[in-house]
Amino acid sequence: MMLLEYGDMQSFGSELPAMFNGMKLAVVAAVLYVIVRCLNLKSPNAAPRIMSQDTLHSRYLLKSCPMLTKEYIPPLLWGKSGHLQTALYGKMGRVYTPTPCGIRKFLPMPDGATATFDLFEALGAHTTEDDVTMVICPGIGNHSEKNYIRTFVDYSQRQGYRCAVLNHLGALPDMELTSPRMFTYGCTWEFGAMVGYIKRAFPQTSLVVVGFSLGGNIACKFLGENRSNQERVLCCVSVCQGYSALRAQETFLEWDQCRRLYNFLLAGKMKKLILSHRGSLSSMTSSNIGDADLTKLCAATSLMQIDESIMRKFHGYGSLREYYEKESCVHYIHNVSVPLLLVNSSDDPLVHRSLLAIPCRLAEKMPNVMFALTEHGGHMGFFEGAVLFPQPLTWMDKVIVEYTNAICHWKRKEKACQRTGNPNRGFHQLSSTLKLRG
Repeated sequence: MMLLEYGDMQSFGSELPAMFNGMKLAVVAAVLYVIVRCLNLKSPNAAPRIMSQDTLHSRYLLKSCPMLTKEYIPPLLWGKSGHLQTALYGKMGRVYTPTPCGIRKFLPMPDGATATFDLFEALGAHTTEDDVTMVICPGIGNHSEKNYIRTFVDYSQRQGYRCAVLNHLGALPDMELTSPRMFTYGCTWEFGAMVGYIKRAFPQTSLVVVGFSLGGNIACKFLGENRSNQERVLCCVSVCQGYSALRAQETFLEWDQCRRLYNFLLAGKMKKLILSHRGSLSSMTSSNIGDADLTKLCAATSLMQIDESIMRKFHGYGSLREYYEKESCVHYIHNVSVPLLLVNSSDDPLVHRSLLAIPCRLAEKMPNVMFALTEHGGHMGFFEGAVLFPQPLTWMDKVIVEYTNAICHWKRKEKACQRTGNPNRGFHQLSSTLKLRG
């Protein structure tokens, strides 16, 4: 009996290394499975899904903008994760960022606020030889010094565009408030002042309106508020906006896609920004913000709490619901008649998929609207690259300029036909060209 037991122990001992090797393999397999799932490595590269009415104009744009019809290829190892795309944008903005040289402009506002924007002249002639200015509205709490803005401006300048970039009120670190008010989700006053200045200073220029994230909401709302705002505007491009703050705030309380964590992180940044102007906001006699509001702000852990205690009061909204309703572009965007490109990503952790029904419906109903939905890209990421390292220019930068170039050429041909007295001639030529290319 003892001999059997001793033999069994010898046999068991000899099997231990094999068991440990099996456990190691199982652990490695489990880790690899988690990595593949978290990084979404099995997701195939794909071209953006394009939603628009089938018109001569939309067919021309799709033929003239190959970026909208060919595969978007993110970096292989991490680019298919919306979280990593978003995190890299949030931490770095872009890689190998250029430093464009601009002039800062200061505009006094009727309520005593001082709006600022940076003006960057084109670094060459546009392909149409026309004078075109991009008026750019950055994302939440952003300004012209952010890396993603600098990268886009430098690229646009080299393609022949003058650029004007709004600095959100209160966003510049070295700029004190001159009234008890900061930027809000949908206030268009500063953006409108910048556009007005550009129109007066450059009476020959045409405008391209570009908005990133929150800036996309402001840009679309500005154009839809008054038809006169669309004068001399060639087109508008909005990237990664959420369209309706009222619907978005409900999704920010969910843990799906870690949205509640993002809510907490964004709230922390907004708190820091607002508290940097604490003295200005509380000391001015016309301020709607009191010490009790600032105390509530310090305890806030979500954007909604900050909007309730501070942001809605800048414009005297009676409730959070009223603030979200009146500052969302969803109630104005149907008034926009210029060509409008709306860009979103399916894996954007900040914009819930349910919000994408809004641009889908717009593209179905409005002939001037085109909606491009990428499979990957995160929130404002859209990095491109082979395996690990991203390229300095993103898919987003390239597609905005490519779409804008196509619009500029369309408008130039349209004007040429009007000068010859045959407005239909150019459209017939374009139609024939599209058929030949097809």
